Amino acid sequence: MTSRPGEFDLIERIRRRVVARGDVVLGIGDDAAILDVPAGRQLVVAMDTLNAGVHFPLDTRPADIGWKALAVNLSDLAAMGAEPAWCTLSLSMPESNSDWLDAFVDGFSELAAMHRIALVGGDTTRGPLSVCVTVHGVVEPGRALRREGAHVGDDVWVSGTLGDAAASLALRGIGSVAAPPTVDDRVADALAARLDRPVPRVQLGRALVDVATSCIDVSDGLLADIAHIARASEVAVHIDVDALPASDALHSAFEDDARRSLQASGGDDYELCFTAPAAAAARIEAMARDARIALSRIGTVDAGAGVTAFDADGRPWTPARSGFDHFAAR
Repeated sequence: MTSRPGEFDLIERIRRRVVARGDVVLGIGDDAAILDVPAGRQLVVAMDTLNAGVHFPLDTRPADIGWKALAVNLSDLAAMGAEPAWCTLSLSMPESNSDWLDAFVDGFSELAAMHRIALVGGDTTRGPLSVCVTVHGVVEPGRALRREGAHVGDDVWVSGTLGDAAASLALRGIGSVAAPPTVDDRVADALAARLDRPVPRVQLGRALVDVATSCIDVSDGLLADIAHIARASEVAVHIDVDALPASDALHSAFEDDARRSLQASGGDDYELCFTAPAAAAARIEAMARDARIALSRIGTVDAGAGVTAFDADGRPWTPARSGFDHFAAR
């Protein structure tokens, strides 16, 4: 039988599972945390909220919600080239459920341990299911990656593959791309894994500090996100949609037009899109081999403004939408 612990019991269940770090002077259990910020480092802070039915389907397993709630925030640190250190968690639940909470913390703690990020505080409350995480990382002064900094002549790169998470949503009837009539269960599972458990590219972000001129994580859709770099850097970006990397699962499930739309505007990928000088191509390819992460050159930076996409034959290509917007007309 599932127990219904009180608020402070819930907090204690969470506290027992946190990663230990020597720079946490005071963690969970007081009005605020006390942390030793390393000397000669700048603090990098990011926060994301995940709401049930908006950022994850209602039937998502609690362990996957826990993983993803931390992963999307670590992805923001990765895009800044920061090293994760600490985080806080605000958790709203419709009811007190120890089994659900334990599973949620399992997923959260699994990823936290991989990156040695310590949970140092937060809040629990009753309400619609919602998870808000704030992450804190550190970076050498003046070396954080930013959206501004792309230069004319730079190449545009992206890590991993694009479109899998949006494809998984499409298979559930969510989004603007129609699902194929049949999909192999193994393919569907592979796509769902990318939606439920994105992998934040933290180590890649740290390595890119020495080579990238700008960087962003792909959360709302590639074209929408790269537009932020174009705007901040005051440049134009040209994207080759046929160069966008796709997984075997995506290739097998969706035809070319649908696949391109999922890759270019689907979102929820949490890969890194970055610009770098053309002369750095060999270094980036070596970095990809060493890290065993696919890095694909997908476009160029030119004079002008905005983002344009072309196919391999040089014809302009436009998706139904450039990316996700919480407040856009439905």
